[in-house]
Amino acid sequence: MDTTHFRDLLTQEKTTLEAQLATVGRKNPSNPADWEAVPSETGQEADPNDRATVLDTYGENTAILTDLEIRLGEVNAALVRIEAGTYGVCPIGGEEIEIERLTADPAANTCKAHLV
Repeated sequence: MDTTHFRDLLTQEKTTLEAQLATVGRKNPSNPADWEAVPSETGQEADPNDRATVLDTYGENTAILTDLEIRLGEVNAALVRIEAGTYGVCPIGGEEIEIERLTADPAANTCKAHLV
């Protein structure tokens, strides 16, 4: 299977995901492979309502960040499979992953029969 098209799609998605992650978080200084949510404001607001809004935003950012991080992990794993030469092969049964499945989700790691 020629993986060039899928590598390009995955690389573009990775760039988009990292840009989206940067809008709600920052890379963890202790672990650059990890992201942490940040509030939209400083957290030093005097008004209790403003502080509540900051906390709400932080909670929303945390949820968004978690979803984006999961997807980024899936994309990165697919790129590793491309480099390893195992992209497009179901790790459970060893059969090829359907092209329509990979077209719908280039990060798919199983065939339709082994979809969990």
